[in-house]
Order: sequence, then structure tokens, then C-alpha cells
Amino acid sequence: MTDPARDSILNGIRAALRRGPLPAETRAALDRGLAAPAPAVVPAIARGSRAALVARFVVNAEAAAATVARVAPAAVGPAVAAYLRDHNQPTRVAVAADARLDGLADSGLLTVERRGTPAGDDAVGVGHALAGLAETGTLLMASGPDSPSTLNMLPDTHIVVVRARDVVGGLEDGWARLRTAHPDGPPRTVHFITGPSRTGDIEQTLQLGAHGPRRLHIVLVDDDPDAPAA
Repeated sequence: MTDPARDSILNGIRAALRRGPLPAETRAALDRGLAAPAPAVVPAIARGSRAALVARFVVNAEAAAATVARVAPAAVGPAVAAYLRDHNQPTRVAVAADARLDGLADSGLLTVERRGTPAGDDAVGVGHALAGLAETGTLLMASGPDSPSTLNMLPDTHIVVVRARDVVGGLEDGWARLRTAHPDGPPRTVHFITGPSRTGDIEQTLQLGAHGPRRLHIVLVDDDPDAPAA
């Protein structure tokens, strides 16, 4: 958002609240805080060794009804195919245009239907997370040409690859990782995904897949020697 557009919106809010313009000192302090955010208080559960963070991420992701497979870097494609086969899902997949997923079909076990934005009838979507948050088992997905937001929403089965090196402690660490990856400004959309889509609004009975994928499978790539698989 440009500064004039931002100022117009904020001035409208101030007028509605019957508040005047911000003093220059206050505005300067806010701008400094936005440019260099100070870390908030981080709970102890979001700290620990790399191995402990990865193990906690797996436990919390599974507690949120996701499934997790830990694999070697060269085994991502076969792991995706094995999950789809075991759950009677089609092996024709829509895949994000992320270069880290370029070899997904090399094993011959999968057919890449399309790269990038999925179609409405794509049953399976495969994406790559920017980070995994150990504190809650959450995936951080940043939108962009190589990571369309619709891939997180349309397919009934959502498979996300995340690397052990990209598992961080908590939400604050995830935002820090996002700022580093996008130094020129945040992406248009950021999704924090914890387990498959669900709702309890229908007669207070938990329903999966109400507003998005009914299955979330995480392929955790063991690429960090400090966080070996158990």
C-alpha cells in the first residue's frame, strides 16, 4: 500500500474517532517499530534444540489431525505417492511452481497434472511451506508466483513439503523468517495452516473439509543433521 493511500485510510479512521493527526514523535516511533520489530515474549515451549523443535512440530501437527511422514531429501516423490496410494487418492496432482518441487514426478509414481494455480477439479495439491511452527504444528505458507494461495484451499487433499531446517519455534520466529524471505515487503497473502479444514458449527459435530482440504499430509524432509529422525 502506498503512503498516500495508507494516510487516507488512517486519516478517515482518525476523523471517525474524532482524533487529530499523530504527533511527529509518535509517528516516528511507530515507523521505527515497523521497520525493526522488537521480539515479543516467546514461551519456553517454542525454544529448545533443533531436534526438540522438529519433534514437537510433528507431535503438534498430528494432534491437529494432520499426518506426517519424515523422509530423506530424495524420497519426497515416493512418499507423496505412497500416501495417496494408501488413502485411495488419485496420483494425478497439481503442484506449486516452487523449484524445490521440480523433481516430484521423477520416480514415475506420480503424474503432475499442472504446475502453479490449481483447477477446480484438482483433487490433490502439493505445495512447499516457508516454515513450520513447532509450538503449534502450524505450516506457514506465503503466497507468490511459486506458491498460489488457491493451492491451500481448493484440492480436497493438501500435501505440504516442509524442510527440517525450516522448522522454527513459534509465531514470532515465523514472522522473522517471513521478513527475511520477503525483504521488500510482505506477500499478498500469508496462510497459517494447522491441520485440515474443520468446523463444529453443524450441530456441534466436528466436520473436516468444511471450508478447504479435508486431509492435510506433511512431508517433513530430514535435511538437518542436528535434527535426525527418531
